[in-house]
Parts: sequence; structure tokens; C-alpha cells
Amino acid sequence: MHNTHLTPTFSVITVCYNAGAVIEDTIQSVISQTYHHVEYIIIDGDSTDKTCSIIHRYRERITRVVSEPDRGLYDAMNKGMALATGDYLCFLNAGDSFHEDDTLQQMVHTLREVDELPDVLYGETQLVDREGHFVRMRRLAAPERLTWRSFRWGMMVCHQAFFAKRSLAEPYDLRYRFSADFDWCIRVMKKARTLHPTRLVLIDYLQEGMTTRNHQASLRERFRIMVHHYGWFSTLCCHAWFVLRAALKK
Repeated sequence: MHNTHLTPTFSVITVCYNAGAVIEDTIQSVISQTYHHVEYIIIDGDSTDKTCSIIHRYRERITRVVSEPDRGLYDAMNKGMALATGDYLCFLNAGDSFHEDDTLQQMVHTLREVDELPDVLYGETQLVDREGHFVRMRRLAAPERLTWRSFRWGMMVCHQAFFAKRSLAEPYDLRYRFSADFDWCIRVMKKARTLHPTRLVLIDYLQEGMTTRNHQASLRERFRIMVHHYGWFSTLCCHAWFVLRAALKK
């Protein structure tokens, strides 16, 4: 008989630095969730703009707040992970938001036919502008069947729409400045037994994120990560296909 009463706790972690222009929408997206088994952790890198005053305005609705200098985005994420106590981790960066007020509730509803919590929950992402207006769906769609080998073809699931069990998660590798999330997801999937497609749009992703601004450096890091996990031959073959595909589209 299927368990219809799975009620996982989500640890939602937002890392930010001088994000006063976008942090409020992210906070409101989390505290407005109709699903209440949520802890919210904000890791601020000692912002000098209005970020901290905005966070303080919502302090009673936020589980933990840390504001101190860090060594970058992934160092801050590691701090948030160390504080988390939930079943699943969700990294929702400043400027990003849940797609709907009941997104987490909808996700949990998709678990009604499973007997135990999957190791990974994942879904789709849409790109939005600063005003929250829809720009386009993410170019890579989440596959129906996801494995660690899927990322040979790129980051098939956006990091924000990839909910990993906290028990499987290891720290981000700080050798990577722009694509440690790519490596992190692969390492989680290598350990995961069950990866559950929610078939939902989960995240509205602000198009102007750090990786977008540092696109070339991010791609170089991803290449190194792919070689590490998949080997030179597989990585070169996949990239040959990427070049051919781009040429055919012209």
C-alpha cells in the first residue's frame, strides 16, 4: 500500500551579497509557500547595501541568518548546508523564486505514489527578467529519467530545481569558482538510488546570475568537471556533438 502521508522538510538556503535590488522577492517567495515544513536559511556575505535591512524586516519568518565575509558563492552555500536540518536541500539564490506559492506543496503531492522519500526531486525552470516576467523556458529540459551520466550532455536540471537529500550532500568543491554546482549535482547523483521527476515548473530563475555573467569561465570549468567524472574520450565526443549541433542550427 502506498504511503500518502510523506511530509518531508525542505531546507531552503539563499546566499547573497549586495542583493538589495532582488532579495525581497526571493524571501517573499519562500515565506509565502503554502507548505509549512520549511526551514529558511539566509547566508549573507556581509553586504554593504540595503540587503541586511530587508532581511531584518522578515527576520521572524527566517529560521537562521548569518551575515559575515565569505570566500565566495560556494563557500556561503557550504555554510548554509552545515546549518540545515531538513530532509531536502534547496539552494534558491537571491533573485530566484519558487514558481508558485504552492510549488513545494505540489512537489510533495507528486510523492503520493511512492513508499519512501526519493534521494533527489527535480523539475523544470523558467527564465525571468528583473520584473519577474517570463523570458523563456530553460534550453535544456529535465529528462524523464535522470542519472549521473545525464550531465554528459550539459546541466540537464538547473541547480535550483534539483532538491537533494541532505544525507547525500557533500560540501561544494571550492576549487571551482563558477560551476561547483555542476560537480555537486553529479556527485549527489552518483550516490542516489532514486531520482524523482516532479514534471513541474519549480523555479523562476533570474537570467542575470553570476554564472551567466561569467559564462566562458563557467564553461571551461564544466569541461574540467566532465573530464573528471566521464573521462576525456566521452567528454570530447559530447563536445564534438555540441559543435555539430550548433553548426546545423545555423
